[in-house]
Amino acid sequence: MSPSVAADSSVIGVLIADSNRMQAQLLTSALRRRSEFRVSNCGVDTASILQAVSFAPPKVVVLSLNHSIDIAGQMAALRRVHLSYAAVAKILLVESYDRELVVSAFRSGARGIFCISDTHFPLLCRCIQRIADGQIWANTEQLNFLLALVSEVPSLRVLNSRGHQILTPREEQVVALVAEGLGNRDIASELNLSEHTVKKYLFRIFDKLGVSSRVELVLYAVKNGDPLPAEWLASPSPASSG
Repeated sequence: MSPSVAADSSVIGVLIADSNRMQAQLLTSALRRRSEFRVSNCGVDTASILQAVSFAPPKVVVLSLNHSIDIAGQMAALRRVHLSYAAVAKILLVESYDRELVVSAFRSGARGIFCISDTHFPLLCRCIQRIADGQIWANTEQLNFLLALVSEVPSLRVLNSRGHQILTPREEQVVALVAEGLGNRDIASELNLSEHTVKKYLFRIFDKLGVSSRVELVLYAVKNGDPLPAEWLASPSPASSG
């Protein structure tokens, strides 16, 4: 392999997706001054990103989130790009964030979130390089959001024939854990309750749903349950148990 080919292979292709043309041009110009990047830009909508990626597949897509327009739509664009080009790493560029945004971004396929209001340009370059190398870019607060999500207890929404909710949020948690195969002791541990309280919940659930056993409960949940995989219900505190 010639030196020029080797040098080219070390260059990181970066696509900037931004709805603000001036901001996109400024960021593109700044990154182009760095020899390790080959930079292009496009709009933040799904069609523009997919067209740009298909035309010249980058190593990293940097999606600049515009808080003044539909955030859900931008997350949907990120997810669509991820589903179409999973091998392309994605970074979400934000001015600010909260728990919901962080969780949504990583669920949508982002490998990192970079807050431009708190840091400086050289750090963004390092972020892009790390993401291109297959690493994750997240600060301690963002990681804590994700760890808290993993430790929460899933909820299984159970509906009646009219589509109305039957159970309380705590009862839905119990049903979800029963459906996962947990016994009363394990459910009690997950929800920070006593086994006696778990039994009381089960009797109440059986009565509401008209079932008489755990097997019937699981079958009912499979037939009538709505797991809502993208939503999680936080585990209650000991003070609120009962």
